[in-house]
Amino acid sequence: MVLKSKLHAILFMAPALVFIMTFLVVPIFRTVYFSFHRWFHFSPNYTFIGLENYITLLDDRIMRIAVSNTIVMMIGVFVFQIVLALILAVCVDSIKRGKKFFRTVYFIPIIIAATAIGLMFSLAYNYHHGLLNQILNFLGRESQLWLSRDRALFMMLIPVFWQFVGFYFVVFLAGITKIPEDIYESAVLDGITPIKKALFITVPLLKDMIIANTILVIAGSLRVFDMVFMITGGGPMNASELMSSYMHRVAFMNFNTGYASAIAIVMLLFAVILTSVLRFGASRFED
Repeated sequence: MVLKSKLHAILFMAPALVFIMTFLVVPIFRTVYFSFHRWFHFSPNYTFIGLENYITLLDDRIMRIAVSNTIVMMIGVFVFQIVLALILAVCVDSIKRGKKFFRTVYFIPIIIAATAIGLMFSLAYNYHHGLLNQILNFLGRESQLWLSRDRALFMMLIPVFWQFVGFYFVVFLAGITKIPEDIYESAVLDGITPIKKALFITVPLLKDMIIANTILVIAGSLRVFDMVFMITGGGPMNASELMSSYMHRVAFMNFNTGYASAIAIVMLLFAVILTSVLRFGASRFED
């Protein structure tokens, strides 16, 4: 009977296992293989060169910029998505009416395609006819170059932060609703203020959710590509380049697919190490 139940479980898991092996595990191993080769234009011919691609990465100035920008984005997504979403969830939970309205409004950006959001913001940043410069001109101010070398990265990150704040807001709001009302009622009877209630009751009880969301949002920031592609393309002068956008440019514009494979593996290792460190820190924090 036990064997029969296990057989059913294996049969149900088999399609998912085949899918994961075909579209995840096998491509990863092939990418590792090609990262040790000189390979251009997706040609059937490639040459083994060992660690040469990885050694080249160490001296690649653009790769250093991309790594630095990616780290800046990770810090930004933590502050503007996790922290802001938590603050919004606490504020909305404290109101008596309108929770469904705010939940819907904050969730709307998530259901919009990232490419559409990127196009919308790129039009808003346009120097000649963009919305931001139109507003400045209406106020009697001169037009600004919003996607200059100094501003491009941060202007590109604004829609990235904005799009997913609503998702984590809804997650935190759902977590708050699961907190027993008895705890809040006892605290109110003791004369607790709303700020202390949020800091000493709500946030500690959402600890596990905060840790899980932090790991998700930081690891997910490595997958950001469409916003960069639509708004800045990694420019100007690589000022807004991320590891994902640089890998795409090397693979599909420079057609240096062997070198792009090495970048992809570095991204994968970066994500695995970062996620492992965060999980280890979270487990230590829980202990």
